[in-house]
Amino acid sequence: MPVIEGVGRSYVLLPTASGVAINLRDYSSIEFWGTNDNTFTLTLATSFSGGYSQPSGWNPITHYYDNADNGAGTGVFTKVTQAASNAVAQGSDHTTVIVLLQSMVPDTYTYVKCTASAPGDGTLTAVCVPLIGRAPANLAKLSA
Repeated sequence: MPVIEGVGRSYVLLPTASGVAINLRDYSSIEFWGTNDNTFTLTLATSFSGGYSQPSGWNPITHYYDNADNGAGTGVFTKVTQAASNAVAQGSDHTTVIVLLQSMVPDTYTYVKCTASAPGDGTLTAVCVPLIGRAPANLAKLSA
């Protein structure tokens, strides 16, 4: 069985992602993995330095994944449905995973931010899934 390195081919990881502008151009989806009790809010912009906001009527999150083990690896994920929104309010010390597909983003927007309400309380990591696998040295910068 052939073995490949995942970075660039299967995913690109941004370990500290709260409030960081991520260029969506080369990714089919982005998963935001947050820990602890936080509210995780998605906003968009048409340029890197543009004003990040919630476009009118844009409520892409109808579900997220929750794991009560808060990153310990001992629990299982459950799918949690919610009213359509651009945010997830996690009131417990859990792991929260929000999946944003590129198809969920309006055409004119190129950059996304996920911001944790209390970024010092836990972590927020972005896992970006490339449209086309590339060697790590050939990847575009995530945040510019």
